[in-house]
Amino acid sequence: MNDELLKPAPLAYLNDTFVNGPDGRLLRILSEYQEPLTRFRREQIQDTVVFFGSARLQSPESATAKLHEVHSGLAGTEASQDVVEKQARAAVEMSRYYADARELAKKLTEWSTKIPARRHRFVVTTGGGPGIMEAANRGARDANGKTIGLNIRLPMEQFPNPYITPALNFEFHYFFMRKFWFAYLAKALVVFPGGFGTLDELFEILTLAQTEKLAKKMVVVIYGKEYWSRALNLQAMVDSGTISAQDLNLFQVVDSPEEAFEFLRDGLTKHHLAPKPKADQLPEIAKTRL
Repeated sequence: MNDELLKPAPLAYLNDTFVNGPDGRLLRILSEYQEPLTRFRREQIQDTVVFFGSARLQSPESATAKLHEVHSGLAGTEASQDVVEKQARAAVEMSRYYADARELAKKLTEWSTKIPARRHRFVVTTGGGPGIMEAANRGARDANGKTIGLNIRLPMEQFPNPYITPALNFEFHYFFMRKFWFAYLAKALVVFPGGFGTLDELFEILTLAQTEKLAKKMVVVIYGKEYWSRALNLQAMVDSGTISAQDLNLFQVVDSPEEAFEFLRDGLTKHHLAPKPKADQLPEIAKTRL
């Protein structure tokens, strides 16, 4: 008989091998639900406006500085000078969307922070990384508002930008849990020019709206007529019968911060701030469904 005392077994929730292994996946998923929920409650976040867009777009200052480097021969690269200059000029051209996202987020935050409410309304939220995400967080910070970053751990491109409110800086492992938090609190969505990730996020929200899986009205803005007219041809889907003409009413295409702000403000006011009619003021058909 072995008289040696056994060491205490580790508590299950402190057992890293279990928690980080296949059998602990459910706990990890639940953690990416409950921990953000706890923080949103603590920070009194009621709802959000989500900005999507490319992580690769630069600020006008950064893009212009890099173009000057190319002209000065300081940009070390193996690509030909013509290719490098073309890319640098494209970056300068696209940087206007960074400036517009920053301006729009500032306008939206200045308006939302004046709404009388016990909790914070329509808080600017992004994927937390660089590019358009940084621009929107930066604009909200310019207006001295809270701003959220829902980051994702990736091998490249994705790192928290410095303009996120520290208490609202999140990092996710699971894309689907990150997407849940994008959709769950959002009352509006603003989609700037972007790539695969932006399209994925846009079409997921449009699909939820189309199939009436959202228990709220989502105000959707697609920003940048020139870019999106080249990248997408949704009218072709209507013409081919794969979506209905009414599906094009799920969003509004805009081309300036002022136009986007007015559409967002009016939509959010109508659907989420206007008082709901009392039962005796509802149409007869609505009364029968109460």
